[in-house]
Amino acid sequence: MKKVFRGSCTAMLVGKDATIDGSTMICRDNDAHGSIEPQRFIVVKPEEQPKVYKSVITGLEVELPDNPLKVTLTPRSNLVEGQWGSSGINSDNVSMSATETITTNSRILGIDPYNMEGLGEEDLEVITLPFIHSAKEGVEHLGALLEKYGTYEPNGISFADKDEIWWLETIGGHNWAAVRIPDDAYVVAPNRMNIDDFDFDSNDTLCSTGLKELIEKNHMNPDTGKYNLRHIFGSATVRDSEYNNPRAWYIQKLFTPDVEQDPRDQDLPFICHANKKLSIEDVKFALSSHYENTPYDPYGKMGTEEEKKMFRPIGMNRNHSLHILQIRNDVPKEIAAVQWLVFGVNTFGAIVPFYTNIEDTPATYRDTTVSFDPKYVYWLSHAMALIGDYDYDLYQDSRNTFELEAVAKFRNIQLKTDEEAASSKDIPALLTKANEELAKESYDRSIKLLGDMIELGSPKMKLSFDLMG
Repeated sequence: MKKVFRGSCTAMLVGKDATIDGSTMICRDNDAHGSIEPQRFIVVKPEEQPKVYKSVITGLEVELPDNPLKVTLTPRSNLVEGQWGSSGINSDNVSMSATETITTNSRILGIDPYNMEGLGEEDLEVITLPFIHSAKEGVEHLGALLEKYGTYEPNGISFADKDEIWWLETIGGHNWAAVRIPDDAYVVAPNRMNIDDFDFDSNDTLCSTGLKELIEKNHMNPDTGKYNLRHIFGSATVRDSEYNNPRAWYIQKLFTPDVEQDPRDQDLPFICHANKKLSIEDVKFALSSHYENTPYDPYGKMGTEEEKKMFRPIGMNRNHSLHILQIRNDVPKEIAAVQWLVFGVNTFGAIVPFYTNIEDTPATYRDTTVSFDPKYVYWLSHAMALIGDYDYDLYQDSRNTFELEAVAKFRNIQLKTDEEAASSKDIPALLTKANEELAKESYDRSIKLLGDMIELGSPKMKLSFDLMG
């Protein structure tokens, strides 16, 4: 087995009655184990998909079902450790995000050890998304694979269709549990086990065979009268209180501000309700945030230097993409699925609404190189983030204006494309063309912002000398 690299992402899920437009959204910023990990946006057609999948990390071979669907994916550019499909939407408008690395404890690992020859994050998207026709079926399909092959790591995976969102967490080597997210709720999931209260008899939960009996037989439940899976299978460490819990606290503070909570709290709720309906822009801000307007903001002025380094922010240098997988309910199904993407460091990028019922993806997102090349949006975004990080205040207005104007233009293109689809005889061709226009806008605006930042920053260089001084 090759060395396993684990990311440290932040996931967010928003039910259809909790969004401003009635869509479902599953979202995640995709963090790398290092500060650079180039990523691509691709479409894979049924005839391009293998009959047998082989994991690069473990060598495990999995025979895949017949009749795969067309899917979009956001895999790595460097395939040495495998594809890592990460996020996508299939041609039946089912979305999947895999994975959120989570936590576990020694009690469950003693009972159900990891299978180091099993499945992991590298594999899950590409062996599941092409073969499912609803969010619930995604849970059932992946759950069966986990029970059969096992896994070598703990992960959280989300699925959505136009009506439902499901969140699955792996438990030990072969067990798992999943919850249907209420339509009027949102969820924030950092790198810990997140599911708390779990009703084994509910129609809105699913789990591996015999999970309840495993808990009872091995005396695993610390609570009386309920099953809290985070208490039973998860962790509650100092690392959680500094690395994980504050991220959930901050987003819950943004959207449910009337609830007073501590950023270190080990029992922050899993299911939450916002005080307003959430938009794409709300979610993008949350998943790019760094504790703005608190003492913990690394760029802020409120806290001490110690406070600014106290908690791990959501937006950080190890972000290499952000996706919001949206299934809309106010448009025809042929144009309902949208894969909103930021490549690079989320805080410094604008999110682009790419359609997924397409024939190909734009080259500036599809062909990202392993090493720096400014022809690709991923690398442009990282260049802007690197410069912006050195003097956030200097560049903040330029960055904010860039994002405002870019997303407004993207929405305008989307609106016009939605209208044109009503009379189009070839919708995939129309949407593929729209994606090209969106990508060009994204690239051109990124180039302009980079130029503006260079012009703003050059007078501040230390290598300067005033002849009149």
